[in-house]
Amino acid sequence: MTALINAADLLHEIDDEDLVVLDVQYTLTGDGPRLYTEGHLPGAPFVDVDTVLAGPAGEGGRHPLPDVATLQAGLRTAGLGDDSRVVVYDQGTSLGAARAWWVLRWAGVEDVRVLDGGLAAWRAAGGPVVTQPAAPEEGEIHLEADHLVELDAEDAVATAKLGVLVDARSPERYRGEAEPIDPVAGHIPGAVNVPMSDLVQPDGRLRPARELRERFAREGIDEVTVVGTYCGSGITAAHTALALHEAGVDADVYVGSWSEWITDPSRPVATGA
Repeated sequence: MTALINAADLLHEIDDEDLVVLDVQYTLTGDGPRLYTEGHLPGAPFVDVDTVLAGPAGEGGRHPLPDVATLQAGLRTAGLGDDSRVVVYDQGTSLGAARAWWVLRWAGVEDVRVLDGGLAAWRAAGGPVVTQPAAPEEGEIHLEADHLVELDAEDAVATAKLGVLVDARSPERYRGEAEPIDPVAGHIPGAVNVPMSDLVQPDGRLRPARELRERFAREGIDEVTVVGTYCGSGITAAHTALALHEAGVDADVYVGSWSEWITDPSRPVATGA
């Protein structure tokens, strides 16, 4: 079953009282709140990737998993209840939306879909956009962690040996030729590189499932492969997990990713193709 919803279908569902639409517009430089004030879907509250969908940066990486109580409080403020159906979207890349899709499911929210193409696709479909912040009634959602598998560093090593560990960063970062964010360049030994750019169309929507299956098959991945994903800090890794889901493949996410891997100098670093 697809985890995506297109803009035309959301236009038909947007007034459903059981549906909660969350704006999770996100950039690496923290521009999500500004993007939200410049335009968002009617009735959609903003949920911050950095403070609600992630914990404080530190030894667990730049975007570790959030404390469940913090996540629950943030989602209650956004109006979620235990029976809510959820659609998440960002400005168009689905990076923030995929992170929300993964974290909410990890915390036990079962019905979560991603607006494919985000706000850009919504605008293109003629959907209304507002600037007034949403003020939903407080929800009463109850969360519990660990409904999905979160890989740690040892799990990532095991996945690379037993199956396929996917590095979702750009080829230059994977090969260790450039590292604009983290203090060490390179990749986890045994990981293969499937850049996010290979998985999306020019407008930010995911490629069709057939194309995704073909791309992952080039790395030896099919529906029975043991697969893990990682990136710099666990955001793009969730996007790759979403793409794998659409291709019919279950994947676990190493949330700490490269930014957590390199906090231990005894862990090996590979470079090159």
